[in-house]
Amino acid sequence: MPVFFKTNKGTPEEQLNSLQKKKDWAGLAKAYYQMGVSAMEAGNLNQAQLWLHRADTIYSADDNIYDAVGEKLMDDCSERIGTLEGEEGLLYNAVPFEISQKAEDMSGFQVHIWGLMAISRLVNLANRLSKVPGCEVLGELSWAVDMMFNSLQRFPSQEEYQHLMDVCNGLYELNGKQGYWCGQIEVPGKAPFQVFDLNGMMGVEQEINSFLDSHLRLLAALSQGEEEDLPFADSDMIGCTLLPDYYVRTGAASLEEVPQIKAELQRIWNDYEFICSAFTWEEAAKKIILTYKQLDILE
Repeated sequence: MPVFFKTNKGTPEEQLNSLQKKKDWAGLAKAYYQMGVSAMEAGNLNQAQLWLHRADTIYSADDNIYDAVGEKLMDDCSERIGTLEGEEGLLYNAVPFEISQKAEDMSGFQVHIWGLMAISRLVNLANRLSKVPGCEVLGELSWAVDMMFNSLQRFPSQEEYQHLMDVCNGLYELNGKQGYWCGQIEVPGKAPFQVFDLNGMMGVEQEINSFLDSHLRLLAALSQGEEEDLPFADSDMIGCTLLPDYYVRTGAASLEEVPQIKAELQRIWNDYEFICSAFTWEEAAKKIILTYKQLDILE
């Protein structure tokens, strides 16, 4: 274990909790970095991915934390993250790559719908996470999914457009809040889900924010009568629904064998087949509004 944990101050989890309670964010970033280094040196690459990205997220969120952590640590952390991004065997890399390959043969509209379907499956979880202080904006995701789906068929009101922009901005501001780094909810029969577990796969809340921003720009372009080179969202949102950080953190030996991840991968590929077919708006609504929004993605 790293030097940070060679003390008599309790388990790593207890020490992390202590740093969180003291709001020692620089110390928390350093702790996550050290955990990531240890995992990487031991060949536990999923664990390394989890902890190094947590460190990067924290010190990138605030200039004061950034300065306190120091460039030497941050440079090494970035270099290690870059190395992990080259590991083809990691699910963190393999699934987004496969999705992007399929997206190349799809229209921008199809990829956009694919991403919206993915977001809709996070609504149930987001509603529960919105009870964590500071994370209330996640409770707006259900409304946002409905608005974005409906706005592809009829242009929204100015009030709806502004509301979606407010949600988009709220998601952008989520990282850096104590609730995002420290909050959690109970999961019946399983380990608690930490809000920070959303950090995997490039950051779920960041990718939702990016998707909402793309949708706002799409609506703005359509309102101006544009028909070509429309700013549809890319495919980055789609794999985020796997939530691998939660399963890595709670001890999964192989992400590929986690039942919830296997089920979500099946939904992702089923959605791909659906979107590439001649679907109707009614069929899409049944999937997105009536089925996916009700889904407990952790079951």
